[in-house]
Amino acid sequence: PEVENTEVHAVRDLLCLFAGTPPGKAFNLTWISTDFKTILEWQPKPTNYTYTVQISDRSRNWKYKCTGTTDTECDLTDEIVKDVNWTYEARVLSVPWRNSTHGKETLFGTHGEEPPFTNARKFLPYRDTKIGQPVIQKYEQDGTKLKVTVKDSFTLVRKNGTFLTLRQVFGNDLGYILTYRKDSSTGRKTNTTHTNEFLIDVEKGVSYCFFVQAVIFSRKTNHKSPESITKCTEQWKSVLGETLIIVGAVVFLVTVFIILLTISLCKRRKNRAGQKRKNTPSRLA
Repeated sequence: PEVENTEVHAVRDLLCLFAGTPPGKAFNLTWISTDFKTILEWQPKPTNYTYTVQISDRSRNWKYKCTGTTDTECDLTDEIVKDVNWTYEARVLSVPWRNSTHGKETLFGTHGEEPPFTNARKFLPYRDTKIGQPVIQKYEQDGTKLKVTVKDSFTLVRKNGTFLTLRQVFGNDLGYILTYRKDSSTGRKTNTTHTNEFLIDVEKGVSYCFFVQAVIFSRKTNHKSPESITKCTEQWKSVLGETLIIVGAVVFLVTVFIILLTISLCKRRKNRAGQKRKNTPSRLA
């Protein structure tokens, strides 16, 4: 029996040597998704095998993506944007390869057995995609009112061949939070809107700094976007501009007054000189 076991082990070792090292299973499968641009990443870098990704469609059938790749990521955007309210399943298969007679790397079968694979966590785009950094499109401080407009960014979700905006995808579930403060202060205030515009009361003549964040109200986690770039109003420039306009207007009026006064005095002087010539008797030759 001992000899028999030794022979069995020898045959097994020979088969393993012939077949090559079994491919390792992928691990650390991670969904990277922002504004529905979605990539599945994993580890490790393959050595004697390749990866193939499968994702379930709405019919619950496996669809092959990134077949025979040596990369450790696969772009699945074109699949998940078909229905952002569907919960997708994905897995990464580790498929061994060998050199063909033509010197090219080709996949070989596993005698009807399914290659080793690792499942990714389920992915619901509407719930799981992150919202990208919002952009403040324009802002204006007029007296005691500050108006801020947030750009309605486009996503990779399409309808009738047209890319949809975040607002078109999320509707009233999408909102924005404005965080603002006086330029000379650290105290912050916030204001929330279900639209893309803010109109808040501020102090006249005081500069304000602010940023916005997108928020998905129905989410319990992962519901806020990164902060936008901070913008500041410049009321001192506005006040300075108004002052310069007033000073300029005063200087202009004074200049016009001086010119008119000078012209008037010149005319009077000429009139007096002419009157004197008329009153002086002419000398006879």
